[in-house]
Amino acid sequence: MIDKTRPNLEIDNLDIDILSILMNDATTAYTEIAKELIVSGGTIHVRMKKMQDMGIIKGSNLIVDAQKVGYDITAFLGIYLEKGSIYHEAVEKLKQVKEIVELHYTTGGWSMFAKIICRDTTHLRHVLNDEVQAVPGIQRTETFISLEESIKRQITLK
Repeated sequence: MIDKTRPNLEIDNLDIDILSILMNDATTAYTEIAKELIVSGGTIHVRMKKMQDMGIIKGSNLIVDAQKVGYDITAFLGIYLEKGSIYHEAVEKLKQVKEIVELHYTTGGWSMFAKIICRDTTHLRHVLNDEVQAVPGIQRTETFISLEESIKRQITLK
């Protein structure tokens, strides 16, 4: 549930209902949402614009099944940096590696944790050896290959 006591979080139950519907199916027409929530289509447009302006909604994505387009390997990569001060420079270089689909600055053993998607193990080896480990300041990496994605979902708002 959203903590409505947080400062600057100016959303209400209608906003949460709109978000919940769109998080379930981003292709739902505003008119359908309006009908379901018993408000006008204009209200949905205004609320969506407000949430975009607030940075709550950052866009929408088309979800593609990577395996069905030839990308069979999902791997997670623990990245050790030589020193934390080079984090921003490393991120800028890693943004150029198109196979990295997520990158997180983390606590614990690794400095960063990445999700990468590759066609096969040869492609993965190339990405690791020739691209990721070639980034200045990356000391070493630790790779985990995913055998199956069991859960993938958005947060639940209500």
